[in-house]
Amino acid sequence: YSAACKLCHWYSACLEQLQNQDDLTLIPELGRSKRDSLVDTIPTMAAMATSDVESFIEGKKTQFPGIGPDSLRKFQVRAALNKEESPKPFLKTALNLPQSENELFFDIEVNPMSDFCYLHGFIQRKNHDNQTEKYFGFFSEEISEAAEEQCFAEAYSFILQQRPCAIYYYSKYERTIWRRLQKKYPQVCDAEDIEALFQNPFTIDLYEVVRRTTEWPTRDYSIKTLAKYLGFQWRDTNPSGAASIEWFDRWEKSRDAQTKNRILDYNEDDCIATRVLLDGLEKLY
Repeated sequence: YSAACKLCHWYSACLEQLQNQDDLTLIPELGRSKRDSLVDTIPTMAAMATSDVESFIEGKKTQFPGIGPDSLRKFQVRAALNKEESPKPFLKTALNLPQSENELFFDIEVNPMSDFCYLHGFIQRKNHDNQTEKYFGFFSEEISEAAEEQCFAEAYSFILQQRPCAIYYYSKYERTIWRRLQKKYPQVCDAEDIEALFQNPFTIDLYEVVRRTTEWPTRDYSIKTLAKYLGFQWRDTNPSGAASIEWFDRWEKSRDAQTKNRILDYNEDDCIATRVLLDGLEKLY
């Protein structure tokens, strides 16, 4: 087995064990430390779903260390939603998403071992018509600072050329990496340019939208979990960021075109998954 396959097997085994135990950590954003605070009083997700959480709240605190009233209420709602017979996601507050005839769905691939960003990918969609979708991938053909800088510059230039547009990404990772790339290659753009890009109201982190405005009957809020819940399937049988890193390492040694295409297909699917999530969110109106 490859390292990615072994990791996938291990994760699946752990998840199965948690599901058999109806463990509290199956509730999104309820980690191990919060579970340890709760488990003696509320031992399972089923117990959380039926608990009268208000009885554990005293003013601005709860009887559980590290868990405030709002968090406790949130966990109860999520547990109850997951225990429904036919659960459906729902809005907690109104969505306020930008409207644009030109949309970009953005995802990057990075090897954290070498701190090297090897791919910036975009799906472009026009007029909300999925038939217009086109993928643009800026891939580093060499493992060098010059190649990394070139890909970053090409991706940044691509965004500038597409304006006006709405840009969607998932979680702060893209912003974090682009801030790092700007510091490493200041000739590409200024720090103020990066801040202006990600603070623009037409640049949207859909993860923050999901967290603030919605509830989902899923064990987590990763893009893969939510997109699969909405019916999207990755083309690869083992899609993951870890797998992409392994493929890139393999491509670096072999320069095999099939391996490169696998990386690009995976990144394209990640971008499409972001679009699928946006469409799913808009259907919750």
